[in-house]
Amino acid sequence: MTSRPPNPPPKPFANEVPNDRGPQDAAKPVMIDLGDQAGPLVADAPAVPDGAAPPAHFSAPRRVGRVAVMFWGALGALVSLGLGVWVWDFVQGALARSPFLGAAAAIAAGAAVLAGLVAALREMAAIARLRRIGRLHRAAAGAAADADMSQARRVVAQLRQMALTRHEMRWSVARFDDQSADQPDASGLLALAEVSFLTSPDQQAEAQIDLAAKRVAAVTALVPLALVDVIVVLAVNLRMIRRIAEIYGGRPGLISSARLLRAVMGHLIATGAVAIGEDMLEPLLGSTLLGKLSRRFGEGLVNGALTVRVGVAALETCRPMPFAARARPKTGQLIKRSLASLITGP
Repeated sequence: MTSRPPNPPPKPFANEVPNDRGPQDAAKPVMIDLGDQAGPLVADAPAVPDGAAPPAHFSAPRRVGRVAVMFWGALGALVSLGLGVWVWDFVQGALARSPFLGAAAAIAAGAAVLAGLVAALREMAAIARLRRIGRLHRAAAGAAADADMSQARRVVAQLRQMALTRHEMRWSVARFDDQSADQPDASGLLALAEVSFLTSPDQQAEAQIDLAAKRVAAVTALVPLALVDVIVVLAVNLRMIRRIAEIYGGRPGLISSARLLRAVMGHLIATGAVAIGEDMLEPLLGSTLLGKLSRRFGEGLVNGALTVRVGVAALETCRPMPFAARARPKTGQLIKRSLASLITGP
């Protein structure tokens, strides 16, 4: 019986680099010769994000074109002129009928115009307050990122002035004044201001979220009419957003509330926190408990969880500083605290 010769080693492919490394070279790095070709530079590498995107906050709306401004301005002037002519004719007709009716109509028209002007001024002031909070939020984030002590002092001075308008914050302001001189850098000063001025508002905002989630869950579970259900849920969410803005010094009006709601919804869409379902409620409340709940009560839990999401987005939108020294409220913990207490009792 003849022995077969050993199989020859496989031939390398045309573009394969031969490996002449032995066991003793296993720990040595492999150097690849690129010839005259320049290798990639570190500066050309794409930037790696170091965290989640910052929360959205209320800012000025995008500028519209001149044609749109002219159209809406002309339409508003035309409607106002037509309404004014109608009121004038009405007052003139009332005067022709009776001087008493004419005087009453003129007084009512003047009161309506005055109330409209006051409401417009209040809306402008509310929008200005919300924009100021947005500018303060951006300034605080910039001061922390650039370690700018002068900008941090300006931010802290505005926060201190806002805190002085609330009677329950006087002790926190006094404590901050005693400790602020010991802060050597911008980050320490901003952290002290956040803990001193925003701890109480954060707790109040979380309490509003908790209360609104319980109300929404209870209304959805107990009210059988779907239309009434939707109206109540929208009203509770809008009231929660307005109340959170008031806690942080916003005090929005009717139009500014609509714009604030749009900003909050934009933040929800940007962070992908719009949808929630049973798959998220199960690890929080337990699959066994969810399986025993009725369909309407389950819908109430889902709506309550969505309300918590909206509340957290409103908190991050209306807060005058980004979260740094204080922990960001976790949506899962708020949902568990609100809805679990609704099921099992306080």
